[in-house]
Amino acid sequence: MTKTYIEHKTFDKVDFAIEALAKGEYERCIFKGCNFSGSDLSGINFSECEFNSCNLSMVKTNNTGLKGVKFVGCKLLGLHFDNCNTFLFSVDFGNCMLNLASFYKLGLKKTRFKDCSLQEVDFTECNLNAALFDNCDLTMAKFERTVLEGTDFRTSYNYAINPELNKMKKAKFSSNGIAGLLYKYDIVIE
Repeated sequence: MTKTYIEHKTFDKVDFAIEALAKGEYERCIFKGCNFSGSDLSGINFSECEFNSCNLSMVKTNNTGLKGVKFVGCKLLGLHFDNCNTFLFSVDFGNCMLNLASFYKLGLKKTRFKDCSLQEVDFTECNLNAALFDNCDLTMAKFERTVLEGTDFRTSYNYAINPELNKMKKAKFSSNGIAGLLYKYDIVIE
């Protein structure tokens, strides 16, 4: 069985939940308004691709390659990025809904999350060194044994991060967000 190689192609409003995306390599492709909900993207490699306004909720990602992939305005509920191929793994998120996603143990250095909903996302044991969380909702996001050195949380909100359980040297927070670092002490800050 030969693998498909597709380069510089735009997929517009295709429902991949009905007809599966062909297994193979996709380079510099654009997916606009596509539905992947519940699809199996296992073993497929995406390199420098962009997903715009797509639904990728509950997609299977066993050994999926994401290299320089941008997600803009996408719904990625419950996605297990931790099942992806880690070789050259690199992603960027803008205006996305990533609730209940898992990035467990992934290297996410300098990853950008802008205007995203990251409720109940698992960042346990991730390397988020110098990552940017710009205007993100981090309600019940899990940070344990996570590298947050130089990570920027200044415009994000609803986080609860225990400084004793994470490496946080030079991490950036706004004065309004300090309560999210002291939650475990059950103190009142006014």
